[in-house]
Amino acid sequence: MKIGVPKEIKTNENRVALIPVGAELLRAQGHEILVEKSAGVGSGFPDGDYRLAGAKLIDSPAEIYGAAAMIMKVKEPLPAEYPLLREGQIVFTYFHFAASRELTEAVIKSKCIAIAYETVQTPDRALPLLIPMSEVAGRMSIQEGARCLEKLYGGKGILLGGVPGVEPASVAILGGGIVGTNAAKIAAGLGARVEILDISLERLRYLDDVMPKNVTTVMSNPANIRKAVAEADLVVGGVLIPGAKAPRLVTRDMLKLMKKGSVIVDVAVDQGGCVETIRPTTHENPTFEVDGVIHYGVANMPGAVPMTSTVALTNATLPYAILIANYGYPKCVQESSAVAMGVNIVRGHVTYKGVAEAFNLPYAPLEEVL
Repeated sequence: MKIGVPKEIKTNENRVALIPVGAELLRAQGHEILVEKSAGVGSGFPDGDYRLAGAKLIDSPAEIYGAAAMIMKVKEPLPAEYPLLREGQIVFTYFHFAASRELTEAVIKSKCIAIAYETVQTPDRALPLLIPMSEVAGRMSIQEGARCLEKLYGGKGILLGGVPGVEPASVAILGGGIVGTNAAKIAAGLGARVEILDISLERLRYLDDVMPKNVTTVMSNPANIRKAVAEADLVVGGVLIPGAKAPRLVTRDMLKLMKKGSVIVDVAVDQGGCVETIRPTTHENPTFEVDGVIHYGVANMPGAVPMTSTVALTNATLPYAILIANYGYPKCVQESSAVAMGVNIVRGHVTYKGVAEAFNLPYAPLEEVL
């Protein structure tokens, strides 16, 4: 199979979907790898490394899309890339369709086969291709939130962990999954007072066992969320419904309860956000203010640390890429239930229920499309 790796064009997105050793391993399986020139430079992988791995360097994305049977990306196709998508072409990337009707309709129109990293799911309900970036984003949420609390960036001017004789900041984390757990680890390690809210009592029991004493667990409900955000200096949104829009947990009215100069970092923004007032921002202009509360809404947070993020991501995606390339479509989805869960759109049919429900589109079960 011809596998194409175009350079990412999203603002300040420096990750790449395949590192040189991945190209080498795919080549060993008999596949041809086409990599756009300078695609890996932002992650620390120069063109020469890809040449040594046996990949062919290509001048333009149009050439790659035109030749490759499978496209590997990091972020969703942008409008400039929509016309390049081809019928029957496999596109393997983070799509987050439920956050964008425009993208969903463009992919439907293209009749390509969209396999979304974020909905690949193993039988134990784990999301192996979302986990590494959720780990990065969860840890970065505290790093970025602490920076935004500095007066220079519009915050209250407080140090997250405090100092002897001065109390630390209060951090409220909505969601006790991968993002929330990693956020809590970093915030607790810095000495903040941390509160994790989740709807799963089983998950809260687990977190209560493994977290340090400056982390408390609270059942997530509207009353407890209102109380938590009112007391917090930093709120981290880390909730997820795989493939669907994030639930709106923090309303505009709740902002009036929050302290002036407090900060919200909504990691769920790429799925629509769990804060009513959030909107996607960029690394260049990451924040905006609503009712005196600083909002951080960068939708590709891991792109700020591309060397770490790229290796973490490709460690997870490569085995699935090899599986898809070796079997092809549709045999791969029949052999692997995890890959089958990743299939969101096939030749114009929406095969993932959460995406169909997000935009009231017809839903076609994958087995019927096959």
